[in-house]
Amino acid sequence: MIFVTGATGFVGRALCASLRDRVFLRIAVRDRETGNWADGVDTVQASLSADQDWSGVLAGVSVVIHCAARVHVTNDEANDPLAEFRRVNVKGTLRLARQAAEAGVRRFLFVSSIKVNGEHSLPGHPFTADQPPAPGDPYGVSKCEAEAGLRALSQESGMEVVIIRPPLVYGPGVKANFLAMMRWLWRGVPLPLGGITENRRSLVFLDNLIDLIVTCIDHPAAANQTFLVSDDEDLSTAALLRRMAAALGRPARLIPVPVGLIALGAKVIGRPGIAQRLCGSLQVDIGKTKELLGWSPPVNLDEGLRRTAEHWMKLGGKHQGVSG
Repeated sequence: MIFVTGATGFVGRALCASLRDRVFLRIAVRDRETGNWADGVDTVQASLSADQDWSGVLAGVSVVIHCAARVHVTNDEANDPLAEFRRVNVKGTLRLARQAAEAGVRRFLFVSSIKVNGEHSLPGHPFTADQPPAPGDPYGVSKCEAEAGLRALSQESGMEVVIIRPPLVYGPGVKANFLAMMRWLWRGVPLPLGGITENRRSLVFLDNLIDLIVTCIDHPAAANQTFLVSDDEDLSTAALLRRMAAALGRPARLIPVPVGLIALGAKVIGRPGIAQRLCGSLQVDIGKTKELLGWSPPVNLDEGLRRTAEHWMKLGGKHQGVSG
């Protein structure tokens, strides 16, 4: 039996859809969360906290796939964001993992984040799975601390731990900045980002991430390893906008504003992080993942963008306002 947390989230829901016809699933959802689950899916309500008792739901479970987390937000309103991230992502995760080990769970898969590596990679030097971590924000710190705790628990208990660090995940139903990008491109709004051609960003299509997670459920070489994942094609910001516009069947109206002016403008309005996200690189090297697991992403980037665009248009997204 496989136990999945965060089953109603963007990644968790797709993962459960992929698994439910292959194995018996038990999933954890937050209070008041619902979902239409097929026969053979056992749903339990739980919270990712330091005092949650998981013992009753872990009986008979061989693999835990832990997708639930307090997720990264751009403008966190918590008085102490790091304490809040630690409460859920560190203490809650390790509480679940310890009880999983006590229940005899064989393998614990942890969906972490590329933010454990850092906020941006240097040009020509993509992040690798085994380099020293350098998280730059409270969310990344909490994921890094959870990883360290899981590795220590694995050495102590013998339970295998597999860590996967995805970069930005996109696909049908994507939200936040990626959704906003599609809306702006559909409306044909001129964007001053045509000059951002030298950076490189790694993305991962949702189906590719799910495929890697499923591969790691029982692959013997995955035990006690950390893996990075991507579509294995890295793009500049301008190139991504053009490829996304093509997937939408729209022209990309990009104005070639110099990168320095974009950085200056972001600094003037007090949001320098915007310029870093738009102009900086965040590139990952998935060589270890490909070599050790014999894995490669089954869906290429253009196909992933096409499926994402088609889903959004099919749901009527093209008729929504930019803020709708």
